[in-house]
Amino acid sequence: MVGRDAEIDALDRLLRDIRGRGTAVLVRGEAGIGKSALLRLVRDTAAERGLRVLGATGVESEMTLPFAGLHQLVRPLFDRLPALPAPQRRALTAAFGMNDDAAPELFLIGLAALTLISDSAADRPLVLLVDDAHWLDGPSADVLGFVARRLESEAVVLVAAQRDGFPPVLTGSGLEEQHLERLDPRSADEVLTRRAPHLDAVARRRLLTAAAGHPLALWELPLEGMQDDCAPPTLTVRLEHAFAARLPGLPEVTRDLLLVITLEDEGILGEALAATSALRGDQVTAEALVPAVEVGLVVTDGETLGFRHPLVRQAIRQQSTLLERRQAHLALARTLPEPDRQVWHRSAATDAPDDALAAALEEAGARAQRRGGVASAQAALERAARLSADPAQRVRRYLQAAELAFEWGRPDIVDRLLHETADLDVPARERTRLTVIRDNFDEGIHDVRAGTLRLADVAEAAAADGRTDQALMFLQTASLRCNWAAADAPVRARVLEVVEQALDPDDVFALEAIGYVAPFDRGAHVVERLRVLASGPLDPARTRAAGFALSNAGDLPLAVELLGSTVPDLRADGRLGVLGRVLMVQGWSAFNLGRFDMAATATDEAVRLAADAGLPLVRALALVVRSAVSAIRGAQDAEERFAEAARLGLEVDSSGVLGVVQLARGVVALNRGRHQEAWEELVRLSDPSDPAYHGVVRTYAAGELVEAAVHSGRRAEVEPIVADLEAIAARTPSPLLHVGLRYGRALLAPDDEAEEHFATALAADLGSWPFARARLQLAHGAWLRRSRRAAESRAPLRAARDAFDALGAAAWGDRARQELRAAGEQSRPRTPEAREQLSPQELLIAELAADGLSNREIGARLYLSHRTVGTHLHRIFPKLGITTRVALRAAIGP
Repeated sequence: MVGRDAEIDALDRLLRDIRGRGTAVLVRGEAGIGKSALLRLVRDTAAERGLRVLGATGVESEMTLPFAGLHQLVRPLFDRLPALPAPQRRALTAAFGMNDDAAPELFLIGLAALTLISDSAADRPLVLLVDDAHWLDGPSADVLGFVARRLESEAVVLVAAQRDGFPPVLTGSGLEEQHLERLDPRSADEVLTRRAPHLDAVARRRLLTAAAGHPLALWELPLEGMQDDCAPPTLTVRLEHAFAARLPGLPEVTRDLLLVITLEDEGILGEALAATSALRGDQVTAEALVPAVEVGLVVTDGETLGFRHPLVRQAIRQQSTLLERRQAHLALARTLPEPDRQVWHRSAATDAPDDALAAALEEAGARAQRRGGVASAQAALERAARLSADPAQRVRRYLQAAELAFEWGRPDIVDRLLHETADLDVPARERTRLTVIRDNFDEGIHDVRAGTLRLADVAEAAAADGRTDQALMFLQTASLRCNWAAADAPVRARVLEVVEQALDPDDVFALEAIGYVAPFDRGAHVVERLRVLASGPLDPARTRAAGFALSNAGDLPLAVELLGSTVPDLRADGRLGVLGRVLMVQGWSAFNLGRFDMAATATDEAVRLAADAGLPLVRALALVVRSAVSAIRGAQDAEERFAEAARLGLEVDSSGVLGVVQLARGVVALNRGRHQEAWEELVRLSDPSDPAYHGVVRTYAAGELVEAAVHSGRRAEVEPIVADLEAIAARTPSPLLHVGLRYGRALLAPDDEAEEHFATALAADLGSWPFARARLQLAHGAWLRRSRRAAESRAPLRAARDAFDALGAAAWGDRARQELRAAGEQSRPRTPEAREQLSPQELLIAELAADGLSNREIGARLYLSHRTVGTHLHRIFPKLGITTRVALRAAIGP
């Protein structure tokens, strides 16, 4: 390849290092820039070095076929399927339609594909090549992205090529990207010399100018010649014309075969020949393909075939008539082996209403959805609606297609379907329902103030029709919007009214919604009722809902317990999107309890899972918590993560996100002893005119706010805020708020009343609140010392020092040491524990290994390959100063 030395060297280096480090590379560039040629070069180089190469090519017409691209890529590894763990084997075979099971969660399929690839690469390093990745079906693209982010410890190099103008198929940290630019003049001249060495100077200049460094143009245009008077206006059109110009000279049977290949993209030569034979009424053999290969339109290995460039397919379509295409579709429908492919070609061959065909398409869509192909199901229902003679069936199918488009994450398709149903007899209630669905993107938080009343209205109508499940769905979204934004009192009152009318007010889901909408006015009922329900059996969904609600209501210990209990089942089912949300809320709750190890490991994993599941808000909030824990333990880079989350909070107009960021900033400032800065950050939570004002989040900061105020001379300013929080505390039993207020009262109390307030605060049950208890002990000891009771101060100060040391809060431990020194007692410097050398992910892996889990079992839980787990353990052992798994438990503690 001319002019690609840097790109070739970079890819060659990855192939040389494949046994030591795996990676994924995304090659991007405009059509015809040389992406496919670069992949062919990688394929040949890898084969020369004894590496195993697997390949797949995305095809536009297969974008609605679930897992078509993945099946193409890993099909050569199917002999390894029996060795997969049973849940993974069932997941992968269900995705490929090899059993009758419904396809499980996408990420369980991803884990199965990762295990299959990892195990194969252990025997022989593996190079995965994916061309035209922008045409991959959505599930395949998601699985490959999942795999690409987990290759570091594998002997695998994944190279995917995709055209500019499409969202990147592969994303994530550690991913390499190459962008192919047009050739420089010298390289362009060299390519043209190789292709057409006998061109005269004038023609040469014209071609170089027209091609403008575009490699495909430099290679193809010289074959067709150039005419200034009739040259098409764009390079793409010129190339399409160049390919189309070769078609008239081909035999008729070859042109028929090319049209069949154009309309059916599986690329299986035998199927294409059978369909062409049916089309022509006589036997067609592979000899018919030879003329197309000779003129550079088609490439084949004798079993599979493909076009040399996507523009060839486009040129063939343009050269064919509607009647020719319909006849080819019918021939394919008669000869293809799979019923679902047959029905698609039948539907493509007609525009006339046909209720039987529409019903067959709907059934095909249902089968695709069962396999996880939401996009395929949506396309099938939309096509079925167009073919429906029955108006009622047409409306029903359009509505279902729109709902699937929402589930697929395609608001553009929802909008189009709404527009297309505008002239149909759609009930007003259903029309409103679709409008709500269209609005309900971005994790239910974007544009939080708009549409909440409409959600309540649609929920009320759904409940009146007996559609309680749909009413619940809309009310959950409405209540979340109230929680994440500063919804005004009338909006909250309306949502609360519908919740209490439409749902059983004592059910967990209703209580969750009520807690979001009226956290203080209904706080006592929500907390007390959820505690009763949580003491008995709850299904997993209600357990999660109770955990979310209790975290919002301030009962953090019970929230952490309930959410933690749901994690194993979510892992087993591959529900990584829900798991990411659970871990984020669990980590946030653990952080506010002072359980920093749990907060770090939970949010660290939530960050990775949110990247897999496409949940930017979950990722941002988890990063905030993880960064705050790191800052408390001495890191200095938290502000960059806080700023990233704050930008996202402003973009989606979420005061809840901004409030979490402000609380984290305030806690970090307190940790560093910057009380004035902490005050400025935290007081924003209680200012109704501030974008970060949030009624619930500010209750998390009651104690911190008072501490910042007292140490920065803001006592008078904080007292009215505390009075307001006291009024809220009178209406809700929120343990979090009451813990913070007891601490605040002790700090604000005059000297003659402080003893009583400290005693009251210390007498409360703080067993689940280690950081709050340690800060209270530190404040109490400091007050005793200032009151000239040095001997009495030492016990609480020692307890605070030891607690801070155990939690890894080094700066707080140093403050306790300073107070002890002022009280006449010296302390040894803190010795960091061995576990503090581990990253959050390493700590989680070490804990699971210490519990006796094998590398494969740990990998299955954390959605990593077992070799990645092994690599982490090899790094963990030296950090802990141990050499065996047996020593792990003693090294990291209980």
